[in-house]
Amino acid sequence: MQADELLAPATGRRGDALSERLMVIDPVTGRLSDRRIADLPELLREGDLLVLNDAATLPASLRATGPMGEPMELRLAHARDDGAWDVALFGDGDWRTRTEHRPAPPAVGVGEALLLGDELRALVEAVSPLSPRLVTVRFSLSGDAFWRRLYQLGRPVQYAHLHGELALWDVQTPVASRPWAMEMPSAGRPLSWALLERVRSRGVALATVTHAAGLSSIGDEALDARLPWPERSEVPQATVDAVAACRARGGRVVAVGTSVVRALEGRAERSTGVGFLEAGSAVTGLVLGEGFRPRVVDGVLSGMHEPGSSHFALLTAFAEGALLHASLRFASSRGYLQHEFGDSALVLG
Repeated sequence: MQADELLAPATGRRGDALSERLMVIDPVTGRLSDRRIADLPELLREGDLLVLNDAATLPASLRATGPMGEPMELRLAHARDDGAWDVALFGDGDWRTRTEHRPAPPAVGVGEALLLGDELRALVEAVSPLSPRLVTVRFSLSGDAFWRRLYQLGRPVQYAHLHGELALWDVQTPVASRPWAMEMPSAGRPLSWALLERVRSRGVALATVTHAAGLSSIGDEALDARLPWPERSEVPQATVDAVAACRARGGRVVAVGTSVVRALEGRAERSTGVGFLEAGSAVTGLVLGEGFRPRVVDGVLSGMHEPGSSHFALLTAFAEGALLHASLRFASSRGYLQHEFGDSALVLG
């Protein structure tokens, strides 16, 4: 199945999100059900735990000028502990052109500077051996001055499959808090506080992690083959306690989005104490796929993603590939919307 066999959403505006489609995939029975996001509270059970990513989405896309005056785009990819940033570079163009069709950026070398505004420059400190499109830069401003200028100059990453440009508020989930995400943790987009209150009223607990959801595509095969890249996350003690309590009462841990799965399973992989999950912050390079046995998460709410994508590969840790392919055929026959700002799937037995 090709990526464009499922319809693409026309706009980033939320509209009536509760009417959006929700495919329920039962990995135990193999049953596929056509539901709505509004049905989510009824699909969960008393005692379950719903975990959301509360990372707010950054204006991670910046127009830049190269050393010779060449126009390009810079996208934030990863914040390093020493204050530098890994960034992806694109040639001239705009969001109306699909990522894989954007021209390559002009080559930049170590020590050269990219101009992003009258006061903001990005000095190139390293070029990745994987691709010259991935570089490490240090911005000329830091602290509050950097963040103010970023929000003045930047805009959210855009998507060519939409018919309109996204504003920053379009890419925030209801629980958005700290600005960590390079792209929207989009599985949480159709949720609302009213819906989450209905979930809680049915005896389902809520918890959060903060995970720096990264770029979904660069348009460079060498780089995209390595996705998802290592991403930082923080799992608070309250969420560790909520998971333990859920396990004790026989409930299911349901992750809202693949970023939540990476955060929880990444922490579980690092745990050294008596419990299977420990609180704390870390960078996880964990890549989930077929054959991976989750230790924490029992089910996942996700968008509709095509085979070959990292999101689809992660779902094979929760359901057999054959069932997931069948779910895409089911979705295609019923006009589901794919990609970011599309419809959703719940993989839960």
